[in-house]
Amino acid sequence: MQKRAKISRNILIVAVAGIVAAALIVLFLPKPISVDLGTVRKSDLAVTIVEEGRTSVRETYIVSTPVAGRLMRVRSHPGDEVKRGETVVARMLPTNPAVLDRRTREQAEAAVEAASAAVRLARANLDAALADEELASSELERTLALFESGIVSKAALDRAESARRASRASRETAEAAISMSEAELANAQASLISRDDIGLASAIADPSAQEIPLLSPIDGRILQVFQESETVLPAGAPIMEIGDVTSDLEVNVDLISSDAVKVSIGDPVILRDWGQDNDLNGKVSRIDPFGVTKTSALGIEEQRVRVEIELSSPPSDRPGLGHGYRLEAAIIVWQEADVLVVPTSALFRTDNRWSVFKANNGIVELTFVDIGNSDGSLTEVVGGLEESDRVILYPSAAVEDGIKVESRQ
Repeated sequence: MQKRAKISRNILIVAVAGIVAAALIVLFLPKPISVDLGTVRKSDLAVTIVEEGRTSVRETYIVSTPVAGRLMRVRSHPGDEVKRGETVVARMLPTNPAVLDRRTREQAEAAVEAASAAVRLARANLDAALADEELASSELERTLALFESGIVSKAALDRAESARRASRASRETAEAAISMSEAELANAQASLISRDDIGLASAIADPSAQEIPLLSPIDGRILQVFQESETVLPAGAPIMEIGDVTSDLEVNVDLISSDAVKVSIGDPVILRDWGQDNDLNGKVSRIDPFGVTKTSALGIEEQRVRVEIELSSPPSDRPGLGHGYRLEAAIIVWQEADVLVVPTSALFRTDNRWSVFKANNGIVELTFVDIGNSDGSLTEVVGGLEESDRVILYPSAAVEDGIKVESRQ
């Protein structure tokens, strides 16, 4: 009986020792590291260049003053619809005469008096020329009669004819001098006209009859008005800008030159964050051949290249979108359907090669991979992985080749 009890006690001790040993082994064995896992799969992939853009009317028209004059108050406002050759967007009047100071007026009056005296003098010269011409004509008639009678010679007749021609030329010169003097008098009298003249209304006639209407050059909308108040403007002064927002709208994007070289004419563009939930479509229509130095918000000088994007979405898909609005443009420079991709967060560099940690039945396996294009979140896999492989995302320093891992729940 005692022998049997001794054997049972030994068995119990051995069992307890085994349990304790097993517990210690389990306790000190390395635990699997919890990690985030991703799956290698096939998906559509597109590489985009995203940049902020501005809408702009492709062809804008500046309405300016055709001549110097007084612009009437502009009654048109930005957003108003206009019709080509029909809508009067502004009106002008001839410039009012200037106000003369006392010195200028006295000088002008003296010029008028001098011009009047010149007219009187020219008329007196004309009277003298007429008298000379009459005398020369009479003398020619007498000399001609005497010549026919044989009393005077041919030389005397020639002298009489010459005297008559000279007197006629003097009369024509006197008449021309009168015309010149009268023109100078009219010019001197015109310099006396000013706003405070009593006879100004009759001098410039009815103001409404001389209004110059400025018509819209295109069908569209007024984009902005530069001069709204009534004022006097020189010829060529801008008044307003007009454009067709509905059918002539485009998007301008300034790309960094290193990104611009990747873009080609015809590349599709997705336009987002323009104010509505739907995305708009477009395509690259023009790339400037030169870059412009611009300073970023961080004070860094960058070479920017202007890229024009033609809107493909109909006007019904972009209600309210106007000239100078902000949006986000994603230019697709490469895209492919059904390609093998891996999450970009699983990639890292090892010995100048791209690598991933592949989880194979809970064991980490360092795997070198060959990659292609990337959109930032997904990267094309050219070699090294197969579809449905599981890879570790955001691997930490604790993850090494050969250790055990488990998916973080």
